[in-house]
Amino acid sequence: MNSSPTQSLKLSRSSGVPLWQQLETDLRRRLHAGEFVDHFPSDRELMEAYGVSRHTARHAMTSLGNDGIVHRFRGIGSSIDSGRIAQSLGSLYSLFQVVESAGIQQTSVVLSVGAATDPRIAPKLGLDESSLLFHLARLRLADGDPIAVDYVWLPGEYISPLQRTDFTRTSLYDEMELSTLGRPSAGSEHISAIVPNSEIQHLLSIDDQTGVFELIRQGEKSGNVIEFRRTFIRGDSFNLVTDWRRGQRSEMRLEQKNRITDLAD
Repeated sequence: MNSSPTQSLKLSRSSGVPLWQQLETDLRRRLHAGEFVDHFPSDRELMEAYGVSRHTARHAMTSLGNDGIVHRFRGIGSSIDSGRIAQSLGSLYSLFQVVESAGIQQTSVVLSVGAATDPRIAPKLGLDESSLLFHLARLRLADGDPIAVDYVWLPGEYISPLQRTDFTRTSLYDEMELSTLGRPSAGSEHISAIVPNSEIQHLLSIDDQTGVFELIRQGEKSGNVIEFRRTFIRGDSFNLVTDWRRGQRSEMRLEQKNRITDLAD
């Protein structure tokens, strides 16, 4: 595969998108396409290939470095952390957007969507057991490979604006925002390593010897719980990683292993 910076896209100076962000996006695209296997371009090579300033090149590289995709070493250059995507769990994130930002095509197979009742879930949303809820179940795919099974419950007021939405290629959080009812702005998430049942094994195309990460999330808005979610992510595709520094709060993230291509809302 081509490892030289010769397949760069022309950046637009009139699009309104900062040049460094356009550069970062194109570098992610090229990394995903398999470029830069032998050599990642230096700042000067990026400047020449894209016609940008050193500041712009370094800004884009800093963003890639913060996501753990590229490592920079003084006097040596940059190296690629191949086949990985990481997302800090210190903020409320959309896995759809995590995948898309890495240049990976995220799609979903919708297993069920619409109105439902569940006496076990409703109280977790602060509602009576008999309350009508919006429920969405999806199989999440990254470049066509199954990576997660996702079950979400929201209060009943979301039924009308969301039940006809095509969730095969969109983020639930984006659609919640568009509904004017809003999306979570805070929350908590608990992660466990488990052996899944046969249904999850079948959906994720794994055998009974493969474990998964179970993520249980409660999303809040204005102090009220408006989301309860259970997500099962393939354990043979991701690691749990914690970065720490003395005197600073540590953050944990999901990091993809090399087996599949790259990461799951």
